[in-house]
Amino acid sequence: MSDLVFRSLPYTDPVVQRLLEEIYLDQTERYGGPDAAAVDPAEFAPPRGDFLTAWQYGEPVGCAGWRSDGDNDAELKRMYTVPAVRGRGVAIALLAAVEDSARAAGRIRLILNTGPKQPEAIALYEKCGYDPIEPYGHYKDYAEAVFLGRVL
Repeated sequence: MSDLVFRSLPYTDPVVQRLLEEIYLDQTERYGGPDAAAVDPAEFAPPRGDFLTAWQYGEPVGCAGWRSDGDNDAELKRMYTVPAVRGRGVAIALLAAVEDSARAAGRIRLILNTGPKQPEAIALYEKCGYDPIEPYGHYKDYAEAVFLGRVL
């Protein structure tokens, strides 16, 4: 996808904040409220993390970030593509860019959690080689939460 460009931006950047608002609206429609897991913007700053935005024809069309406590795992957070580009490979390319960023920072595995009301996300992760892992974090005790991971 030669017309797709990735840029690292601070989590507090206005472009990122606009995409995050779209994520929260989607989560509210699906689950009745946005993701309740705590996120500190500083977690997405190198060397502990990175936050990528996907751009196509000069417009932001997606975002995703990873954060880490300094161990071998990086946690994927706030993966999103705007509805207009879904089904066109943007999400796969964005996920690959996040994996590359985490790998370059020395992380060995990318982990994530999502929910059953996001079957398209689950299908994407499974297609990209993600397998079930042990529950962790804020949603570890939620029976319906889905936890996936992949060795980088």
